[in-house]
Amino acid sequence: MVRAAQRAKGAARTSVWLEGKARRSGRGGGQPSGLDRERITEATVRLLDAEGLSRFSMRRLAAGLNVTAMSVYWYVDTKDDLLELALDAAFGELRLPAEDAGADWREQLRGLAAGYRALLVRHPWLSPLVGTFLNIGPNSLAFSDAVQRVIRRTGLPGHRLTGAIAAVLQFVYGYGTVEGHFVARCAGAGTAPDDCFRHATSAATRAPDAAEVLGESAHMMAARGGETVGEMLDRDFAFALDLLIAGIEAMVARD
Repeated sequence: MVRAAQRAKGAARTSVWLEGKARRSGRGGGQPSGLDRERITEATVRLLDAEGLSRFSMRRLAAGLNVTAMSVYWYVDTKDDLLELALDAAFGELRLPAEDAGADWREQLRGLAAGYRALLVRHPWLSPLVGTFLNIGPNSLAFSDAVQRVIRRTGLPGHRLTGAIAAVLQFVYGYGTVEGHFVARCAGAGTAPDDCFRHATSAATRAPDAAEVLGESAHMMAARGGETVGEMLDRDFAFALDLLIAGIEAMVARD
């Protein structure tokens, strides 16, 4: 608890992955039996999935583990350390492409983008944490390395690579974040996404300004097609990603 007290006095926080903290299994003799970092992190992910980031607390986590909050502090210094561990654990769910130099970079990029989108939707609490922590855990680094390997094989010159990575990842991050929050909001209201969408659209048309914009976009939505919200989201995501890939190809040709 000494380190936690020091942080409370204003010590700068870096990362749970620095200073050897993430590799500790405990703090020496006297730690509670039946607990370890992995079990606590798994329970954290489950609680975040069930109740969201705003309701997460060490006390609620400890209650789910049937231990005291002080018992959890044998294994982490702060709640932020635990959230950072949960963030990296979630990134461990991603399926990364093999290091195959002969594979089509376009398909590998589509696979990485689709996996990242699904991860953000499955864990709506993930997106704010991505923007909060350094993301230097082993699973986060493995994902970053996979993206870099694929982008390097596009043929873009070195000074274009980071821009291409930013274009793809920021697009997927934004798309998956909005979609994940929508799905979570529907689940919280006990409403299916399709019903929630119809209700929101109907309500919006009662506002004069919104009705005008929605009316002008109706033909675009009809042309896109899709019987369900899921189908509409999938079609837009796939085409937007194709636009990014086409842009990369165009830049390679131009350079």
